[in-house]
Amino acid sequence: MTTPKLRAELDGIPTYKPGRPPVAEEGAPAFKLSSNENPYPPLPGVLEAATAAAHSFNRYPDLACSVLTEELANRFGVPAEHIATGTGSVGVAQQLVQSTAGAGDEVIYAWRSFEAYPIITRISGAVPVQVPLDAEERHDLEAMADAVTERTRLIFVCNPNNPTGTAVRRAALERFLDRVPSDVLVVLDEAYREFITDPEVPDGIGLYRERPNVCVLRTFSKAYGLAGLRVGFAIGREPVAAALRKTAVPFGVSQLAQDAAVASLRAEPALLERVAGLVAERRRVAEALAGQGWTVPDTQANFVWLRLGERTTDFAAACERAGVTVRPFPGEGVRITVAETEANDLLLRSAERFRKEL
Repeated sequence: MTTPKLRAELDGIPTYKPGRPPVAEEGAPAFKLSSNENPYPPLPGVLEAATAAAHSFNRYPDLACSVLTEELANRFGVPAEHIATGTGSVGVAQQLVQSTAGAGDEVIYAWRSFEAYPIITRISGAVPVQVPLDAEERHDLEAMADAVTERTRLIFVCNPNNPTGTAVRRAALERFLDRVPSDVLVVLDEAYREFITDPEVPDGIGLYRERPNVCVLRTFSKAYGLAGLRVGFAIGREPVAAALRKTAVPFGVSQLAQDAAVASLRAEPALLERVAGLVAERRRVAEALAGQGWTVPDTQANFVWLRLGERTTDFAAACERAGVTVRPFPGEGVRITVAETEANDLLLRSAERFRKEL
């Protein structure tokens, strides 16, 4: 029996692996530290906006995301024509690849970085070019610039980087951008922008204003706590934003997501307070792990990274037995989301036990 012919480009494409949910033993707490989710409920006013939108599920959402786009334009001081929305920043990232790269074209990104990059690149038939991180788990921007060829169409710079949490500083990023040809699109993936405290890490929107080949990705999934609603956006020059609207799935961003995102933008004081709390917990977790003897790269995101090599899966299993799930990358390391205090304390106790048993 013959089977339907499918695209050869799909052969060998890895499946995206979400973080494992927690599995609690009877009577014991369990926490998910594997997906970089915000552990807290929606910001004030957001649930009410989403509930109101739920009454119109029988209608299609606003295709243009008009109110959200206008709110974003006012929030960031950019033309509405420079904004494109999508199903989370990963959805917009896929639109970017579809808009720029086809068969034989090249997409450059650091590795390890966001695991969706090779998937969305290969789906478009383009060639992924992975440039290893440096010894300090950061983007090797010089090597990435060296990797540019006449076939390069798109470069992702994940800043802060997922899963290592390290961030690229302004001087290094500007030197890199100076070396990239002006007809190659550079995407600054800033899904964790709100958690940055290092003043030397630039806001990508400032670079977009200066350089027509820079596009910025943002999401409501992390700091804003709307991971389940799937809404993200890009800010880029008008030709880029127009291309993203052409490649978007029609009506992909639900009205519930749009209204919740608008309400979230209007709750900025509460957002800043929540982010400050998570950043304080991040500092506490990182310092405690370092005090136990672990090597913890400086993180500017809502997670920490431990490079464990062959011990990765054992560490993840030990954490799971303790009631917390982390995100293992077998043979490389684990990414640990900063969550509520109780979850972080469980993680730290598990890490300390594991360290003593080595």
